[in-house]
Amino acid sequence: MRKVATAAMFAALSGATLGMTAAQPAVAAPSVNMEAVVKAAMWDPYKADQSITPGSGESVKVVEQALAAKNLLDKKQVDGHFGTSTVTAYQKYQKSLGHSGLAASGLPGKGSLTELGKGRYTVTAPIGVGSKTSLDGKTVNKRTADMIAAAEKKAGVKFTITQGSYNAGGVGASGGTHDGGGAVDISVNNISNKTAAVKALREVGFAAWHRTPSQGDWVEHIHGIAISDTDMSPQAQAQAGDYFKGLNGLASHAKDDGPKVKKVTWEEFKRG
Repeated sequence: MRKVATAAMFAALSGATLGMTAAQPAVAAPSVNMEAVVKAAMWDPYKADQSITPGSGESVKVVEQALAAKNLLDKKQVDGHFGTSTVTAYQKYQKSLGHSGLAASGLPGKGSLTELGKGRYTVTAPIGVGSKTSLDGKTVNKRTADMIAAAEKKAGVKFTITQGSYNAGGVGASGGTHDGGGAVDISVNNISNKTAAVKALREVGFAAWHRTPSQGDWVEHIHGIAISDTDMSPQAQAQAGDYFKGLNGLASHAKDDGPKVKKVTWEEFKRG
């Protein structure tokens, strides 16, 4: 006997077909590589052009799209270049979260970058500076302390820290570079090969220079800025920008007088 399809059967079949048609594969949220974004924020604002920091363009563009969606950045500035307009927009975003001072410098931190990405992107390769600690009685963060230890091993010498980080207003001649994280001054009294010491610091991710009294109102020392330290002051950021441009990090913006190395971050050094 031939079975007769009922209205209920047609309805069931129709619903199943519609359900199969309506089901769409989930679209993964884009990811933002924090290392790449912060490196671009260190470098791009100080460039003479709009070039993209290698490996950072896509992640920066996603961040810029999120800022534009909040009407903090003009859509024509969504280009993958973390220039001054993006810095200003990000600073406005940080302030909208209630941040101030160094926490609203326009340099992305893990917290604000994650908050900005809610519903839009996920954060990969996060940078953490760690808690504050002490080297030779001077305050630094754990990331900086680890970098110093690695540079000491490379140089084969124990460094003595004479100025640390988070010292707002405490180092007059520094022009604010020690106000936030990542900044250190190192004594040269026990260092016979100063060039080798500066090279070692650069190889682990510092923008570092040998400073002499002829350059400013200070005693001879080695000055270092831990690239991509998300706690650093705007003045320290400018020195990192100078370093990437091949300059000396001083007000003169003269040619870099230090050893030539491949410019890397701490995270890149650890992987390499």
